[in-house]
Amino acid sequence: MEVEKIKMRILLAEDEKELSNALVVILKHNKYSVDAVYDGAEALNFALSENYDVLILDIMMPKMSGLEV
Repeated sequence: MEVEKIKMRILLAEDEKELSNALVVILKHNKYSVDAVYDGAEALNFALSENYDVLILDIMMPKMSGLEV
C-alpha cells in the first residue's frame, strides 16, 4: 500500500503574470500545490482565509506591497 505524501501549499503573489505562470509550472512540476494571485490585497485575503505552508511575495505589487502583506 502506497503512502500518499501531503503536498505543501504555497501562495504565490507576483504581479508580472508571465513570471508568475513560469513559477507556478515549476512549483507544480515539483509536486507543490500553488495558488497564484496578482496583487497585494488579493494576497492578504488569500493568506487570511486559507491555510498555507509558505507565502512567496513580490515586494512591489499593486494595491499593497509584499512587505505590507
